[in-house]
Amino acid sequence: MPPATPTKPTAIKKTLGLLSDKSIWSPLYKTLFVSGLILYLASILLLNDQPSVQAFEFFSAPLGYTWNSFPKPNLTTVDHSPDHPTNLGHLMFGLVGSEKAWRHRKSYIESWWRPNVTRGYLYLDRAPAEDLHPWPPSSPPFRVSDDNTKLLQESKHVAPIMVRMVHAILELFREEHEGARWIVMGDDDSIFFVDNIVRVLSKYDHTKYIYVGGHSESIMSNFHFSFDTGFGGAGFALSYPLAAALVTDLENCLKRYWYLKSADQILMTCVADLGVSLTAEKGIHQIDLLGDISGFLSAHPQSPLMSLHHFDFIEPIFPSKNRFESADHLMKAANIDQSRLLQQTICYQKQSNWSFSIAWGYSAYIFEKVLPRSILKRPLETFRPWVRSARPPYFLFNTRWPSNDPCEAPHVFFFESIEKTIGNEIVTSYVRASPRNLPACSFTGNHSADHFSKIQVFTSAMKPIENGRSECCDVVPVDGLNITEVKFRTCLEDEIIA
Repeated sequence: MPPATPTKPTAIKKTLGLLSDKSIWSPLYKTLFVSGLILYLASILLLNDQPSVQAFEFFSAPLGYTWNSFPKPNLTTVDHSPDHPTNLGHLMFGLVGSEKAWRHRKSYIESWWRPNVTRGYLYLDRAPAEDLHPWPPSSPPFRVSDDNTKLLQESKHVAPIMVRMVHAILELFREEHEGARWIVMGDDDSIFFVDNIVRVLSKYDHTKYIYVGGHSESIMSNFHFSFDTGFGGAGFALSYPLAAALVTDLENCLKRYWYLKSADQILMTCVADLGVSLTAEKGIHQIDLLGDISGFLSAHPQSPLMSLHHFDFIEPIFPSKNRFESADHLMKAANIDQSRLLQQTICYQKQSNWSFSIAWGYSAYIFEKVLPRSILKRPLETFRPWVRSARPPYFLFNTRWPSNDPCEAPHVFFFESIEKTIGNEIVTSYVRASPRNLPACSFTGNHSADHFSKIQVFTSAMKPIENGRSECCDVVPVDGLNITEVKFRTCLEDEIIA
């Protein structure tokens, strides 16, 4: 055999040879080598501590853009026992938004986000500019959405923005989620009522495959995007096992359905491929409505209020405030008692033939006529359809037209303040929005309610009994004052509200 041809030393061998050279192990070289090794290991640990942050994002960040911009939440203490009731610490929230819109939409999220208690992240389309730093602790910690260029090239998906929104589920699931039972997704203008979300999700077995969401208020929207779709801006919840199964195949699903243009429809289709259908909740509100939605909110379904969306597209829900002030104002009542928020309670003052309809924490109506509860449950159509070109019927619920008939038009009062009393009661006050400018209802005896400027509602600090019924109430006139009082109570057995 011919002699073996000598090979050139590799770079590794050269390095090893160099390291074996005793001449380099002077004190200076030893110090440099050890310091470099420590710095190298430290950089690896730092990058691994933030798995959702790409290296190029860190080094190309604007001045002042530090690791504190990507904080890990101080997680709520979670009891991992399967028998422990579901609490807020069992929920992980993923909110999808844009850096540009966040400047004005953050007020919506900060109205309900509980720092160091609520778990989750805000996913932005790009790193926040300098004017958004330092990142406030009142906002959710943020992440920059993944670069999905490769996925988009492979799938040729027709809706890149929708891909980013759906892909956020995978990105949220990738975060630390020990003890999580539910993944809750929403938009950067979703207003969540987290105590009620916990209350509703507690009804379900989180160990099974469950997809909880809400329909659109618009028949046309449901028709276009499917009545089996949970509309994402209003928020939807995936049980942990369902979320785990979904993210395993999510990118393949995005490739399969490259032609779908709606994030909500994409998600519904991917979930359907796992054999799961939507469980609809009436308290989840997409608010596919325009204009003044006070009529809708004042006749809320008999279901816990879980969310409100599209605040940028409607008039402020309180006439004397802007949109952001309105969200904060509603939260004053929500922070005291979410179980009653917007729940409609109806009672009558028989002496004057008046009907009282209270949407707790929001509004109070007085009608100068005894109207059946079945009528008062229908929202006054103060709002307009979401789809302007749609033909009736527009809405997924019955409505009634506003009227100038003195017997049909309400005296309208809006929530002003809330306080707890020494006697373990909660008092909410509602002030008149504006003069009704109508005569008294002659049909019921000309008993005008024009002189009332305020309604005070008294409720127990105890949560209402969940027995499938609304609460009952009694009207208590206050002699010599322009105030009337309404006291809530548990309905008597077989009590008729009429």
